[in-house]
Amino acid sequence: MCFEVRESDLLGRIGVVKTKSGRFETPALLPVVNPAIQVVSPRELHERLGFEAIITNAYIIMKHFGQEAVEKGIHALLGFPGVVATDSGAYQLLVYGRVDVRPEEVVAYQEDVGSDIATILDVPTGWTDSREEALRTVLETARRGRELWSLRRREDVLWIGPVQGGRFTDLVARSAELMGELPFHIHALGSPVPVMEAYRFDVLVDMILAAKLHLPPERPLHLFGAGHPMMFSLAVALGCDTFDSAAYAIFARDGRYMTEAGTARLEELAYFPCSCPVCAKYEPSELLEMPERERVRLLAMHNLYACLRELRFIKQAIREGSLWELLMLRAHAHPSLLKAARKLASYSDVLEERSPVARKRGTFIFSSADLARPEVVRFRKRLLKRFSTPKSALLLLLPYPPERPFSRSPHYDRLLSALSGLGELARDVQVCLYTLPFGLVPLELDQVHPLSQHEFAGADEGILRWAVELAADFVRSKPSRAVLLVSDGSELAEELEVKLREACGCEGKPLLVLRRANPWSEESLRSIVAALAELAKGRHPSKLFTGLGE
Repeated sequence: MCFEVRESDLLGRIGVVKTKSGRFETPALLPVVNPAIQVVSPRELHERLGFEAIITNAYIIMKHFGQEAVEKGIHALLGFPGVVATDSGAYQLLVYGRVDVRPEEVVAYQEDVGSDIATILDVPTGWTDSREEALRTVLETARRGRELWSLRRREDVLWIGPVQGGRFTDLVARSAELMGELPFHIHALGSPVPVMEAYRFDVLVDMILAAKLHLPPERPLHLFGAGHPMMFSLAVALGCDTFDSAAYAIFARDGRYMTEAGTARLEELAYFPCSCPVCAKYEPSELLEMPERERVRLLAMHNLYACLRELRFIKQAIREGSLWELLMLRAHAHPSLLKAARKLASYSDVLEERSPVARKRGTFIFSSADLARPEVVRFRKRLLKRFSTPKSALLLLLPYPPERPFSRSPHYDRLLSALSGLGELARDVQVCLYTLPFGLVPLELDQVHPLSQHEFAGADEGILRWAVELAADFVRSKPSRAVLLVSDGSELAEELEVKLREACGCEGKPLLVLRRANPWSEESLRSIVAALAELAKGRHPSKLFTGLGE
């Protein structure tokens, strides 16, 4: 087995899983196929829709087809030439409380029918399980995982090691560690369906990351039961590589039409907001007039096309480094998704550490929720930890002018010309530009991504607070002998002055505030240079600049 990662963004990745029957690209949806009830046939899934992999239930096949499936092989039985994965019957165990088959029988049967990807008969954690019951499922699943390697007979089957723990995220982490120590090829997060059905996507964030961060990163992560395109981008951004679901068929039988923004009932639609082969050929009214079987089949096909379309959107976003933007766009389709997207702020350090450093495009900042995106978090970390100033520095804080980047504007040359009047003292002046959304931009970093390669929708309270606190943390953490803030009277400047008085007071640093309506006029620049010269001598020159300083 080989899992090759080709592109990545956030924790999402485009990769290729290679099996004995072929390969498929991730992120991937594996449609659930019930051999006894086929709304869309496996052959259509492959030939008409282009699915490279599907998943079916080995326990159901064992009960309905028995030896016939062994003799034909799973691919011939289903009529699917691509990759076939099999689940073990654990879902039936969760729903009905028991299955009349032993774990070793399920292992042997999946090998006998020729599954490309197989799953051990784990013990799923129920959503209402107590902590003691959840721990039991974790430990028993791990025991069965260890037992697999003495039971298996084939080397060409890829095995999924499920992670249990349910709503107890510390147990999810423990399960991930136990299963990650074993040589599984793929891992899967078990028991997430009740969470998704209740639209508790914020809880799902905790569950996925509890598993992801404690599993070997080189192994794919599967998310059981995730079949709605509206949440694919969230799951992929958190590191899920594959999904499976029968939702495409279940929704179709209920007359529900999937889109990346949610679900609509067929009878409520006057137009199809889609151009897939089904929607391009029929009107909603025509489907409603069809016999039920044909209507369900066509609606299921549309639902699958909608899933494939969203996965292509996600892959393109990963390639161009815009998965965060896509995630936030989809999050606004439902309040529960937006709540989950905001939950990412709790994991901003993790996302930053595991996200690619290089980026192919600029950064969009729409609201304070975007302050959790890796590029912004990385800038803050590196500014405070890596950027150094001379111990004798004079910190000069100026408002960022409208032109960007500053180092290519006329103000840049006028500022350097004015500072040259300080002679050798100019080397001690650390120029920083205060601005939204990034708070503070040292002159040397002006053209470093994302400081000049971003689009900003405008400030909200969260962005203003974040920017001011970052600037104050910078002033507080960097060695300097004095700080000169040139205030243009903006809200940012006023808030920054309050914070700097607090920060400089704690550090014992002199702070001078010059108030200038036009900080870039020749008169203002002369005042700034004169004030710096006085500060360098250890004097507080406020009396020299009546009306300009305090």
